Amino acid sequence: MDWLSDNYIEVFGAITGIIYVILEIRQNIWLWPLGLVTSIIYVFVFFTSKFYADMGLQAYYVLISIYGWYWWLRGGKKHKANSLPVTRVSFRLATVLLFVFIILFMGIWLLLSKYTDSPVPLGDAFTTALSIIATWMLARKIIEHWVLWVIADLVSMGLYIYKGLYPTVVLFAVYTTMAVIGYREWNKTIDLEKGMM
Repeated sequence: MDWLSDNYIEVFGAITGIIYVILEIRQNIWLWPLGLVTSIIYVFVFFTSKFYADMGLQAYYVLISIYGWYWWLRGGKKHKANSLPVTRVSFRLATVLLFVFIILFMGIWLLLSKYTDSPVPLGDAFTTALSIIATWMLARKIIEHWVLWVIADLVSMGLYIYKGLYPTVVLFAVYTTMAVIGYREWNKTIDLEKGMM
């Protein structure tokens, strides 16, 4: 009971995070406002654990939640309201995203190594850069974002074990499993859309 009272914010964040991924799998637009709540909680969790890049990532999640909410609601320029389709990443876009990932990773790693007391600057920079790319892809409903989440979640689990954030380790184990399920479910949506054409 003492442990729960000391870690209730982290536990609450883990619960809202799981609900967020369930909504993501179901392509439910309410994932975006819930993501705002979860991000605010994890700003505090990551700040107290000295995961500064992950803390900064939460501020990005606030902004991308607004962006994603718009895209999922309006469907972008080409689509009517509430009809943004699930798509696959093109080779050209994948190349651009890889380039952006490398720039983000190197920049974040440099900042964390030189200007913070982060105990794991390399791993923190890697998961942060990958999460930025994956969340942007989610906002545009690009199915391969699930693959990036599996990679980011597995690396994050190792980092959180190292820091003793055990509820967050459990959360990221659930995230990894749900990312596999999400990929399968979104893939069915793509197959259905192909069948309707």
